[in-house]
Amino acid sequence: MIKFDSVSKVYKGDFPALEEINLEIHEGEFVSVVGQSGSGKSTLLKLIYAEEMATSGEVYFNSNLLNNLSRRKLPYHRRDIGMIFQDFKLLPRKTVFENVAYALEVAGVPDEEIQENVQQILDIVSMGEKMKKYPHQLSGGEQQKVAIARALVHAPMVIIADEPTGNLDPVTSLEIVQLLMRINELGTTVILASHDKDIVDRVNRRVLVLDKGRIIVDCAKGKYKAS
Repeated sequence: MIKFDSVSKVYKGDFPALEEINLEIHEGEFVSVVGQSGSGKSTLLKLIYAEEMATSGEVYFNSNLLNNLSRRKLPYHRRDIGMIFQDFKLLPRKTVFENVAYALEVAGVPDEEIQENVQQILDIVSMGEKMKKYPHQLSGGEQQKVAIARALVHAPMVIIADEPTGNLDPVTSLEIVQLLMRINELGTTVILASHDKDIVDRVNRRVLVLDKGRIIVDCAKGKYKAS
C-alpha cells in the first residue's frame, strides 16, 4: 500500500531529515514509528500525507506515485488518509457532531448521508451521547476520540496518528491506543508515531526505529527500542 524507494528528504540549509529510506507498509498493518526528536518521524509521515515531497527517490501510495502530486489531485489523495494529532485540532465553535460532519461537508457529501455516517462513527468511539457538546466541555481523552471519529468518518484506507497520546494521562492513553487497535482489526492500516514506550509495547506489532533520518530497526512484532 505504501512504498518508499530510496527516499531522501533534505530541507533548506542542507539539513537531511531522511536518508535512503526503503520501506513497504502493507494493507491492514499496524506500524509503530519511534525515535528521538529530530530522527525523521514527522517527515516520514508528511511524505505519506504529501505535505512534503521527497528530495530524491520515490514515494508510492496505493500504487500511485506521490512525487510532485498536483494540487488538483492532492485533496483526493488525502481523503484516503485520516490524520490524528497530539493537539486534537478541533474547531472550538462547533459541536462534536459538527466537528466530525465538517470532514464530510467539505467533500460535498449529501446531508442525509452525513447524518447517518456521523452518528455511526460517534457511536463507535463512544461519543454518541455527547454529540451536542463543544470541545471545551470535553476531557482531553474525549476530544481525542472526536478527533479519531473525524479521521474515520470518510472511511480512509490509512490512519496516521502522530503522538495521539502526548497530552493524555496513562489510563486515557491506553484507552485511545485500544481504540486504534480495534480500528486496525476492522481492516484499516494504522501508522502510530509515538514516544510512549508503554503504548508501543502494548500494541506489540511492527516497530520501525528511526535515527538520524535512517531506519535502524524494522521488527515485525516487537517492543519500543530507543535509537
